Amino acid sequence: MSGFADGRSVATVALAVANYDEAIAWYVERLGFVLSEDVDLGGGKRWVTVAPAKGQGARLLLAEASGEEQASRIGNQTGGRVFLFLETDNFSRDHQAMLAQGVEFREAPRYEAYGTVAVFADLYGNLWDLIEPKQKG
Repeated sequence: MSGFADGRSVATVALAVANYDEAIAWYVERLGFVLSEDVDLGGGKRWVTVAPAKGQGARLLLAEASGEEQASRIGNQTGGRVFLFLETDNFSRDHQAMLAQGVEFREAPRYEAYGTVAVFADLYGNLWDLIEPKQKG
């Protein structure tokens, strides 16, 4: 036994962005996320989180890059691999809604052993999977 308590979860994932307001607008308007927090920390820094409307899963901390090294990671935080996974209970509904909002899908939907999936890019080029997991049982 490791001594860790039950009840832990990954609650927030930091995402380097070029501009707080453009990132908020994209995630809210294109993905239908809600703005959870926008707190002024002073000195031009803010604590900005967005999350799926029903609040399921981890929040994204939209972290405006400061300095050249952080800025160099915007749009490619994982070296070109899919970075985040947006899970849905209705792939077709959400795929169509995202297309209607101008989300750029990099491939047609495909049907894998684990579910229905398609890769899309966020406003900076980070790759995401929209995925409806295969029903268990």
